[in-house]
Amino acid sequence: MAEAFARIHGEGKCQSFSAGSQASGVVNPKAIEAMKQKGYDLSAHRSTKIEELPKISFDYVISMGCGEKCPYVPTKHREDWDIPDPKNMTPEKFSEVRDLIEEKVKALIARL
Repeated sequence: MAEAFARIHGEGKCQSFSAGSQASGVVNPKAIEAMKQKGYDLSAHRSTKIEELPKISFDYVISMGCGEKCPYVPTKHREDWDIPDPKNMTPEKFSEVRDLIEEKVKALIARL
């Protein structure tokens, strides 16, 4: 969802990538539905592994709650947003996390 929001709100300002340390290759159906409510279609996306990221040093790497356990990714700036994993949440709580992610992405883009 963060990558999608970066594409929506950062068009022309940034390039975004998303990856996970335990990516399944499948986007959570709740995420697809939650982003559909925001007018963004995630159905053609897939979850990617960190090893699939381009082999570059990024300007920003944002982790979502893994703190010190996050795999190393070369970056100039690192932030951990400590956002709960909504995977097993009700649709209402999932949407709250989606909205939190959107606000954090918008704030980061405003700082670029």
